[in-house]
Amino acid sequence: MYYNHYPYPVYPPAHAYPGYYRSQPIPRDYPPVDVKIFSHSVKSFRLLMEQGSIMLDRLGDVDFAHKMMDAAQQGKKVEVDKLIKMMGLQVPVVAKYTPTGVTFELMSPATQNAPANCCTLSVNMKWGK
Repeated sequence: MYYNHYPYPVYPPAHAYPGYYRSQPIPRDYPPVDVKIFSHSVKSFRLLMEQGSIMLDRLGDVDFAHKMMDAAQQGKKVEVDKLIKMMGLQVPVVAKYTPTGVTFELMSPATQNAPANCCTLSVNMKWGK
């Protein structure tokens, strides 16, 4: 056990230093609100949710799930990717898996109006002990 050999604490307690409080908020200039990008993101995310539902329906098929887990367990990434493509989803999907779980990332497709992916739906599921 450690004992302090000094008659007083080496470091004063936190309350020894009074805080500085400002009574008025700092004024900031914000740009006007524009919901166009956010509205596009909401629309894109709805598509991801629909595609995620299709994916879950397909993964709920026991034979399909067995094929996917077997290929993943054997480290056959090309086979796993092929099975994902067989789901017929309209959005890009990336699968990351370990012996205990799998993560599917569904990404909004890039379009001419929105070249960068705006949204990602991550589905994390346990599939082992």
